Amino acid sequence: MTFRVTTNAPISYVLEETPFVLEQPVSLVLGPDETLAGGIDETSRDFEEKTTQYWRTWVRRLALPLDWQEAVIRAAITLKLCSFEETGAIIAAMTTSIPEAANSERNWDYRYCWLRDGFFVVRALNSLAEVGTMEDYLRYLHNIASSVDGGHLQPVFGIALEDKLVETEISTLAGYRAMGPVRAGNQAYEHFQHDVYGNVVLATAQAFFDKRLFRPANSEDFHRLESIGEQAYRLYDQPDAGMWELRTRARVHTTSSLMCWAACDRLANIATHFRLEQRADHWRERADKIHQTIIERAWNAELNAFVESFDGDSLDAGLLLMTEVGFIDPSDPRFISTVESIEKRLRRGNHLFRYAAADDFGEPQNAFNICTFWYIDALIRIGRKDEAREIFESMLAARNRLGLLSEDTDPITGELWGNFPQTYSLVGIINGAMRLSRRWEDLV
Repeated sequence: MTFRVTTNAPISYVLEETPFVLEQPVSLVLGPDETLAGGIDETSRDFEEKTTQYWRTWVRRLALPLDWQEAVIRAAITLKLCSFEETGAIIAAMTTSIPEAANSERNWDYRYCWLRDGFFVVRALNSLAEVGTMEDYLRYLHNIASSVDGGHLQPVFGIALEDKLVETEISTLAGYRAMGPVRAGNQAYEHFQHDVYGNVVLATAQAFFDKRLFRPANSEDFHRLESIGEQAYRLYDQPDAGMWELRTRARVHTTSSLMCWAACDRLANIATHFRLEQRADHWRERADKIHQTIIERAWNAELNAFVESFDGDSLDAGLLLMTEVGFIDPSDPRFISTVESIEKRLRRGNHLFRYAAADDFGEPQNAFNICTFWYIDALIRIGRKDEAREIFESMLAARNRLGLLSEDTDPITGELWGNFPQTYSLVGIINGAMRLSRRWEDLV
């Protein structure tokens, strides 16, 4: 596709990328290779005014928290911009190959739809009463569920359902700050990541109960989801690459089993909603079996904590999701001690690492922003709200001048690293604000 830049700036300067002094407003329109119907200034002004009005109207429908509204609005608009309206796909970020840390070679292409990330985006926007994104995303998921027909579900797809995202390196590009390689495609499409089954069911669950939707999910949708649930039950105690997409190591990851439990648990709830008693009993029995297995095999008595893989002795930040998905009560001493163990091993200042152990690329150097937000949420749930607020404020201070966050943060310098803007991180801003804000009722 050919693009055209129409502008009243000096064309010679633009073509040669020559800096020049701005003495009056300049208009630029980037679009299809077509002649504008009107003048460049009038067209630009019209586009700008209509765009502004569109987003102001969209924001007016959001159920905003009382506090940190500007931060939430910026995060919500950006999440919406990461959704592809035509198919409903939600990309993880708009960039490729910005390294997670300097010269780390942890350079990945995030311009695709991870089903895990999509669930968290939908959940965050739903909390603001923005359910349109969920409806669009469900169209995308229905197509995926139909194509796999109860079989293996890969964790990531292209925005138009492309399932072969072959990873290549572009040798002609130096990369961000010359810190290559620059990659296109992502090898994760080949992975077995068993948490994905739970992420699909969790992203869909609200649609069975929400009467605002143009097309609420029905019993046919439930039966389609059951095939996803069967895979979750079949694989909950099998090794996989895990949510952190380890490339050369497979384990029975606790977070993968946790999400498989969530799939069966939500299917039981949906079946109860439809008064399908036999199906409800079926899925409740399976959820209970997974729950008991996780309790027995993911608990490490010596560490007094749940661990990142069955019968293991390492910790990872994904364990903080145990209360997020309703697996365990936040007041349970086992969860509280797990939070305390995680903060001892993974917290660096006001930031949290995914894990501390070396992986395919050595030991992690920077904190993963969504993990810090999961930690904030866990602190709120276990009653340490003042600490949570302090860390949340520090994360807001780490944003760039546009109010956006990348994937990672250097815990020492505060410099942002990783692909940008990262939907995971923006989800964290919304969730943190919603859970820490004063209530509107507090004003009266």
